[in-house]
Amino acid sequence: MDVGGNSSGLPVNNKQRAMLPNKSRGEFTRNPRKDSEGLSESPDLEFEYADTDKWAAELSELYSYTEGPEFSLNRQCFEVEFRTHVSDKRWTELDESQQRAHAMRLLDGLEMIAREKRLKVARAILYMAQGTFAECSSEAEVQHWMRYNIFLLLDMGTFSALVELLNMEIDNSAACSNAVRKPAISLADSTDLRVLLNIMYLMVETIQQDDPADKPEWKVIRETFRAELGAPLYNNEPISVMLFGMVTKFCSGHAPHFPMKKVLLLLWKSILFTLGGFEQLQSIKVQKREELGLPPLPENSIRVIRSMRAASPPASASDLIEQQQKRARREHKSLIKQDNLDAFNEKDPYKADDSREDEDDNDDNDNSIEPETFPLERDEVMPPPIPQPPSERVSFPKGLPWAPKVREKDIENFLESSRSKFIGYTLGNDTDTVVGLPRPIHESIRTLKQHKYISIAEIQIAKEEEFQKTPLSGGEEDVEMSSIELLYQGILPSLPQYMIALLKILLAAAPTSKAKTDSINILADVLPEEMPTTVLQSMKLGVDVNRHKEIIVKAISAILLLLLKHFKLNHIYQFEYMAQHLVFANCIPLILKFFNQNIMSYITAKNSISVLDFPHCVVNELPELTAESLEGGDNNQFCWRNLFSCINLLRILNKLTKWKHSRTMMLVVFKSAPILKRALKVKQAMMQLYVLKLLKVQTKYLGRQWRKSNMKTMSAIYQKVRHRLNDDWAYGNDLDARPWDFQAEECALRANIERFNSRRYDNSQSNPDFLPVDNCLQSVLGQRVDLPEDFQMNYDLWLEREVFSKPISWEELLQ
Repeated sequence: MDVGGNSSGLPVNNKQRAMLPNKSRGEFTRNPRKDSEGLSESPDLEFEYADTDKWAAELSELYSYTEGPEFSLNRQCFEVEFRTHVSDKRWTELDESQQRAHAMRLLDGLEMIAREKRLKVARAILYMAQGTFAECSSEAEVQHWMRYNIFLLLDMGTFSALVELLNMEIDNSAACSNAVRKPAISLADSTDLRVLLNIMYLMVETIQQDDPADKPEWKVIRETFRAELGAPLYNNEPISVMLFGMVTKFCSGHAPHFPMKKVLLLLWKSILFTLGGFEQLQSIKVQKREELGLPPLPENSIRVIRSMRAASPPASASDLIEQQQKRARREHKSLIKQDNLDAFNEKDPYKADDSREDEDDNDDNDNSIEPETFPLERDEVMPPPIPQPPSERVSFPKGLPWAPKVREKDIENFLESSRSKFIGYTLGNDTDTVVGLPRPIHESIRTLKQHKYISIAEIQIAKEEEFQKTPLSGGEEDVEMSSIELLYQGILPSLPQYMIALLKILLAAAPTSKAKTDSINILADVLPEEMPTTVLQSMKLGVDVNRHKEIIVKAISAILLLLLKHFKLNHIYQFEYMAQHLVFANCIPLILKFFNQNIMSYITAKNSISVLDFPHCVVNELPELTAESLEGGDNNQFCWRNLFSCINLLRILNKLTKWKHSRTMMLVVFKSAPILKRALKVKQAMMQLYVLKLLKVQTKYLGRQWRKSNMKTMSAIYQKVRHRLNDDWAYGNDLDARPWDFQAEECALRANIERFNSRRYDNSQSNPDFLPVDNCLQSVLGQRVDLPEDFQMNYDLWLEREVFSKPISWEELLQ
């Protein structure tokens, strides 16, 4: 596919990119060059958002290119064991009973005391999980035997044995102390851990793939494994909690040899498999609304977003300069804002890094005349849609894609202001009485009530308030022990540490991060023992390191988003607890820092060598790698994992700031508007939608001049983002947000979260006033009380002082 006219306005020739070190990102990127033909309207990125990439891509990302030689080592270990116990037959020629017998021998070998022998057996099992690729002739055949072998291994109890071995390696103090003392950690320091994590990841990733052709017994095994993975069967905690513990141990510096990419990938896939992805979340939401008696959702958000088209990208500052020069030569004296289409009819002199600085200057100056962000014709706000298969499209009537929503609070505020204006009295929370109000107000209230939306969170907050008010008469809360509830209970004691650890690793993996001496080393499972000596080896390692960081960002962004969405559905205060600790750990500025880069370069990065990807590299002859082949990369229009990561991070930012004035003001304080505007260059509808949502919540704080200079952005927000009736987002009339309320807002939320957690999960601190009291005189007097020894020795003195010397009126006491 030709990407000469890509969505950023960057004409790029993928086949002849130059690989240059980018100082601002600290990594290798490609240098886009100008196109001699001028700039034409670029097509949308053909990206379909999903829980994961294709199965082959997810398998290949488990391995770094430095691990390539280990494929043949795994094969040798398997063949030595196989030839010792089995005749000259191949594995694929054995019947199932013979295969089970050999797999059982390998499992017995995992219990050997000698570490070297145990590692060889683990490598043999890993070769089985990799599909016994030496006996296969195509990638499809490898994937077939992977699935067969993994279901066989799982049915024989392999996963439990691997978890025990992993626990033993985590607690291996000798390996940890050796790694701490070493000045440079390499791939060799994590060999045992990597082999175990590889097998576990392949098992989880393969079994979670739902194949209609699976045998009925495989489907039973799959559901049993899903339940076991989310249940506290391993050390009385779910497997995800154990992996979170590995993350915090790594970040604390006690185990710098942990292969963090593999840990995070296994953690992500375990959470995804046990809790469910975005389609399952949608169905759970629909089911919960039915159970609570709430009206159905106005639309399926997944289908609506898939049907949306991207808007044209904004013009950059360099576009404007050239635009002005050409118009000056033509003696056009009109303002920039009156000429909407010239930005796309001129050559694009965009440079990878310099224009970003110019654009920042342009955006931060409120008094400058900026370009309209979406240079489109007046009558055509959306570009003509690219034809899609009819099954994927949703046909809407002409109008807006989202049904508007209104909160109960919005109706109350509208009625309060109307009563104060027309009658001069208020009725509190009464939303039914409209006596004395003019007829247009009646119609407005009727329209608002038609679009009233009650969320699951509002019901949960109301129930929690009722439990707090009436702890005795409210009864016991019926908590369903689902996988997400078990996970929350497992990570609750250390959740703040887990969030800090994930954000530390995200910061280290972000392309905008500078190399610091105090930052954690996330390259332990990619750097070879001997550093490269040739230019070709250095280029290959450079691609490997950048790919490694991108995969880590992908895994962390997916973990955080999945947990936030599942916690929000399970209970709003579980979500708020996690979200607040992310905010306290500076997640908002971290995500903004991530986007403060040439985002088109990140999304179109070619940090992959397709001939070295598994399973291609084990079934095909490897061609000789050259500098030109490494520079060329693949022919994809964009990098799926990087676009996936960007959308996830934007969704996380939306989750953290929605309905939170204090956090919205953080977006304003950190000057996120120019950073987010640059992200609109990516012509992908879903990414643009979440960028526009973030711009919408802060528009009223950016000043009149910003709104005036960015009317096309305002139009795009109006067209793409859901409307909240009575929300004056486009004006500066916000009465709700006051600077002095920000800290109080977070403190009040924190108090509610702590009350919820202590009521539901803290059994040790029950209120003594609510404990049962024994009022029977006989049982109280009949209880045996052990008196202290010094009291018994001085019992006569106590009697004299407390009983005999005090006058007691027995008549009054008896009455």
